[in-house]
Amino acid sequence: MRKVEIDEILHPDDGDEEGREHRVKAKFWVTVRKAANRIPFMEDVVAGYYCAMDPATPTRVRAILLAALAYFVLPLDSIPDFIAGFGFTDDIAVLMAALAAIQGNLKESHRTAARDALEEESVE
Repeated sequence: MRKVEIDEILHPDDGDEEGREHRVKAKFWVTVRKAANRIPFMEDVVAGYYCAMDPATPTRVRAILLAALAYFVLPLDSIPDFIAGFGFTDDIAVLMAALAAIQGNLKESHRTAARDALEEESVE
């Protein structure tokens, strides 16, 4: 993934946080089910989702997470998700960069919610 694309995701400035949140909410669990066996840190991704939806999360952190999660759920990206073996590699890079940038903002409650949701969804 190009550094420019990662920077655009980590430092979004288009002000469309509400639109991103809507897109992420609408497609997140469908994409999680598709990618469950391809992303080894899915619990962190889901914890990031709960962090992004938490109103107590700082705006900048929410923006970073929503941008990365929007990239994850949108079907058209640098490497289309349907390409076997490679489809989620760009998503993994974006998610790893975003999660590394906001790591200190993930609370135990986000992680617990992620574990519970993954267990309930049976996607791990």
